[in-house]
Amino acid sequence: MARFSLLSILVLSSFLSPILAFTISVDIPDDTDPLIRQVVSSSDGEDELLNADHHFAIFKSKFGKTYATHEEHQHRFNVFKANLRRAKKHQLLDPTATHGVTKFSDLTPSEFRRQFLGLNRLRLPADAQKAPILPTNDLPADFDWRDHGAVTAVKNQGSCGSCWSFSTTGALEGAHYLATGELVSLSEQQLVDCDHECDPEEVGACDSGCNGGLMTSAFEYTLKAGGLVREEDYPYTGTDRGTCNFDKSKVVATVSNFSVVSIDEDQIAANLVKNGPLAVGINAAFMQTYIGRVSCPYICGKHLDHGVLLVGYGSAEYAPIRFKEKPYWIIKNSWGENWGENGYYKICRGRNVCGVDSMVSTVAAINVNAH
Repeated sequence: MARFSLLSILVLSSFLSPILAFTISVDIPDDTDPLIRQVVSSSDGEDELLNADHHFAIFKSKFGKTYATHEEHQHRFNVFKANLRRAKKHQLLDPTATHGVTKFSDLTPSEFRRQFLGLNRLRLPADAQKAPILPTNDLPADFDWRDHGAVTAVKNQGSCGSCWSFSTTGALEGAHYLATGELVSLSEQQLVDCDHECDPEEVGACDSGCNGGLMTSAFEYTLKAGGLVREEDYPYTGTDRGTCNFDKSKVVATVSNFSVVSIDEDQIAANLVKNGPLAVGINAAFMQTYIGRVSCPYICGKHLDHGVLLVGYGSAEYAPIRFKEKPYWIIKNSWGENWGENGYYKICRGRNVCGVDSMVSTVAAINVNAH
């Protein structure tokens, strides 16, 4: 049965690929970068490399890329061409999204994983509490915490595997807003420098700054340390500085408790609506080439390697011709506003795509100003 299903998918993809390429290319807005059109506009597997020098020049100008030597320039150009082919493959496997050239198009997949992903293990702490089951009868059809003031601006982790810290602060920023009515940007650098919380049941599994971490461990650190300070009081540098400069007198947000949410998507939605943005782990396999729309790949691994923030969900996103509307999660990422949909990622709901439902945690905050 599994063999038949996979064969069916491959046959379907092969049959639809010319149609997909046509419908997607004509449906891209007029102001889209010509290179992105070049990547998704053909089906013969070759013309994405036409005028590659010109497109590489556009890429370098748009994203401010410079290379120290001719050899490095040539190497990055070759990587860029390989990523054009990779984006095309992603487009066929994920036709309801738009894939193409991003600011990561001169990085190999291994370089991208090393520099921008940082969820270093999947297993949750043994003592993690389970979130109580919530009623789901009256959930709104669409919900977005950005519309309710609980989400700070998109941040940028830089070339540092500290995604877990941004997921952590995002969840606590939302919880603090619900507790106080004040939206405060919290310090990721405090977590990078000071949080070395370890899983007692797994040797070497510690939060390790730019080398990765886990959101639930970061919540545990925050609980023990007494809270997080403002971003402005402990600014982000995107480096492992080796010293912790945490000043407890400047704490503005404190963790009351945290818990792990059921994999059931209705429960995830209910916890999102009730408790604020949620810390989420995801497989980022399709994110290096992601441009926009709802990502719903036919095949995506469940190995979680990136920490993000779930801020909402929708049910009526437009999809290209021949595809039904896709209900989706709204994900805040930490790669700056010049990635994805102004820094956000949409991934379809309904079948734990890319493991997005597998590691979800919620946090409650104390109004420290009231004490």
